[in-house]
Amino acid sequence: MDWIARQATPTAAPTVREIARESWHAAYDEFLGSAQVERMIDEWYALDELEESIATASDRDDERFLLAVPAGDAHASDRETADAVGFAHAGSHPDEPPVASLARLYARPPVWGEGVGTALLERVEADLRATCERLRLTVLADNDVGVSFYESRGFDRVATQVSDLEGVDGPGELEEFVYEKQL
Repeated sequence: MDWIARQATPTAAPTVREIARESWHAAYDEFLGSAQVERMIDEWYALDELEESIATASDRDDERFLLAVPAGDAHASDRETADAVGFAHAGSHPDEPPVASLARLYARPPVWGEGVGTALLERVEADLRATCERLRLTVLADNDVGVSFYESRGFDRVATQVSDLEGVDGPGELEEFVYEKQL
């Protein structure tokens, strides 16, 4: 199946949260634990904050909040949340305007390996190329799926750092890889 990535609207927030929950459990339960993943989803994917992030992204040239939906569905825009299988959120890095930060890119586990992440990433890169020179992201070192995905899409590991998961109660400090790609 082919996928297209389109700008999300605030009504997509519950679907984004649902996709995040499914993909986070599949990617992180093994080393974070299911209860920790649930706490992180509750904190990092609060519906009101998601709605605000999506609305802000739609008003800016240097930010995107995208949904992946099946290509060729003439009614997909009317049912964006019903058919959505992935999402991405990226924007200009606040401290380094020529650098964009990919904050989120997730797909439902049943469609991993089917091009959803690639469609989202390609759209992010194309849309931000006019305002940014590089795309940067972090991925937990233990997230083998994420590490493999970004490395196979031309990202170079530029640093390793330790994250405390921004104050979320959990397993403590975790190693993260920082990746960059020229746009």
